[in-house]
Amino acid sequence: MKIISITRPLALTLPLLVLAACSTAPPEPAPVPQPTKPVAAPSAAPAQPQGEWIDWPITPGEWVYRKDDRGSLALFGQSDRDAILIIRCELSRRQLFLSRSGTVGDRATMVLRASAGLQSYPASNSGGTPNYVAISVAPRDMMMDRIAYSRGRFAVETDGLQSLAIPVWPEFSRVVEDCRN
Repeated sequence: MKIISITRPLALTLPLLVLAACSTAPPEPAPVPQPTKPVAAPSAAPAQPQGEWIDWPITPGEWVYRKDDRGSLALFGQSDRDAILIIRCELSRRQLFLSRSGTVGDRATMVLRASAGLQSYPASNSGGTPNYVAISVAPRDMMMDRIAYSRGRFAVETDGLQSLAIPVWPEFSRVVEDCRN
């Protein structure tokens, strides 16, 4: 009888031991997902002025003329911010550069529009900081005279950037004349 009493508890605990041996260790916790850098959604095209360019509101700012070792330049914008538009005369190259704030993709164009007509130019990023899009223009390019004699304003339209209505002030023409002399 003693044998039966020993085997009976063993017979009852044996299945439990077998089940315990078959169970696996608790699963390791799932790896915590690392935050991923959010993918920037493509920026929507900026809201463009409506109607005819001659009726667009003037872009806020003022012109400032300067001279430096390379030549002369006129900057347009608000006094507490980076310039929105720059015209520079590189005297050593006798070349004008018009730059506007922003960046563009490949094969971009900048259109200059004045009362007497418009002209389109290939534009590219200048690669500086802050970002500017630039075109190169000969000092005697007819569009420079069209801008100088435009009725109060000229427009700068660049692929992917908001169009600008810039007032015609003497500072612009002064830089052009510096490059022609």
